[in-house]
Amino acid sequence: MVQYITQLPAEILHNILGFVEPADLGRLLQTCRYLYGFVDGNSALCRDIYYRTLDEPASNDVNWEQELRDLVQLQRICEDEDGLKKATSLPFVYKTVTRILRNATKSTPSHPRVIHSLTYPPSRNASILSTLLTPSASQIPLLTSSFLFSRARGTSPPTLPPTPLPHHQQSAHLHCLYGSPILKHGRTRSSSMYPFACSKVYDLREYTNGSMWGPFWNDGSGRVDWEKVEAVMMVIGGNIRGKGLEGLPVFENFWGRGWGGSWEGSYVPWPAKGEKGGEGCGEGCRYGAEGEGGEEVEEDDEEVRVMRGLKERDPFGVSGTWLRVVCFLDYNDFFNYNFPVADELPSNVPRPALDVGEAIRLILMKVHVTSIETSENGSPIVHFTGFSRSLDGSWDDNADSDLRVRVKGTVQYTPEGEVRWTSYSIFSGEERWKSEGVQIGGARSARGVIGNWFDKDFDPHGPCGPTAFWKISDREARADDKQFLLHDFLPIVDGFEEDFDDPDFGAWTDEPPTLDIEFGFGADLLHYPYDFGDL
Repeated sequence: MVQYITQLPAEILHNILGFVEPADLGRLLQTCRYLYGFVDGNSALCRDIYYRTLDEPASNDVNWEQELRDLVQLQRICEDEDGLKKATSLPFVYKTVTRILRNATKSTPSHPRVIHSLTYPPSRNASILSTLLTPSASQIPLLTSSFLFSRARGTSPPTLPPTPLPHHQQSAHLHCLYGSPILKHGRTRSSSMYPFACSKVYDLREYTNGSMWGPFWNDGSGRVDWEKVEAVMMVIGGNIRGKGLEGLPVFENFWGRGWGGSWEGSYVPWPAKGEKGGEGCGEGCRYGAEGEGGEEVEEDDEEVRVMRGLKERDPFGVSGTWLRVVCFLDYNDFFNYNFPVADELPSNVPRPALDVGEAIRLILMKVHVTSIETSENGSPIVHFTGFSRSLDGSWDDNADSDLRVRVKGTVQYTPEGEVRWTSYSIFSGEERWKSEGVQIGGARSARGVIGNWFDKDFDPHGPCGPTAFWKISDREARADDKQFLLHDFLPIVDGFEEDFDDPDFGAWTDEPPTLDIEFGFGADLLHYPYDFGDL
């Protein structure tokens, strides 16, 4: 009969200690010399505890013991009530959180999409971060230490630093990965962050050749300026909440859940072709070897084979249907804000907080890959084309004058390894609007792209504004595809399917279905001297 745990065979002791919480490993080291020798440096034991606590990483090239130590240290920092300690720990927190997300569950066939609007898999890593890092009073310094928040609180000088500061960028990046915009810096009504975010997003001085008019540093390096991305996220998130859209699952799953899909490879494709039921395509929505409405497509169709080959080579998962949000000011407000009378504001001083109301447009965009080339540094550049369509044709007569507003663009890596999206909207064969954005979390991230739209000729008088889009369906499209099917629309109406029981509702080309939802738009579109179209 064994009287002490130290007398157990090593295999049995290993199996017992494999269920210990990571925080308790340190305590085991202090119990006795035998357990210290058994636990210290025991990579196999640490690996088993890691697998029971976190997602299995894609690579086994992991220092299991160090990963557990860092997780325990992160827990202690987040549970500590000392805000100053949190601020000084930001570099460690940033490094640890981004590494935890990189090792989160990747989308695989074993993780099928079970809800139309939920396009990322369950993840222990994301769940742990949701527990540790939330906008609570004790943890908020880690997510709200960018210049934007410091300015709103009045705790920083009123001038912008010559270059973005590391701790500002790290906090803004964490906020973007968190994904659910924090729109207050305090508990009072006057603590709203929305006006300060608007002032950054709509300030034309932020749009320069050095920044490519996008969310990048103003030095031509192509590095992502996470404080710009953060401001765009807050403006769009504020409009989504202000218009009551957060009640729709397709918005709530991305803009209302912390750490939802903010890691590389998190996008969950639509179930296998031809499947029926809650997860499948159903009749008339099949793809691959079948065309629109179930019609047969020749297996040797050269166009089909070329598109499939490009899709398989595409590292970014571009082809599919994307839901896009675009916000914009009344042009009179935009112009008066950027060109006030007797404007003597120094370039390093932010413009005043802006809160005049915006309009918001929801757009469905379907694209497919047309070619893939290799850049000078050996990384891929994916070219795509497609078309877009407003989800509510009643907003302005010009918006739907062209039922097939063409879009085209490229996706490529930045010098630091982030994913950059460039897109154009084409009206009557001519490019009209351009946008630059960054995919939060990396390639094939379900979180989607956040960035800026502007005049394709970089008009110094604007307009410009924020935009975001995320993938909701990857139904394979043909190059001559001219319509959206019910399959493309289901993630948007998830939970409201009873409103679309019309048996004739399948594809729409002339008149799209519209959401029977009161959006409550702020700005009168008749005040806009430009044809905004579908961007």
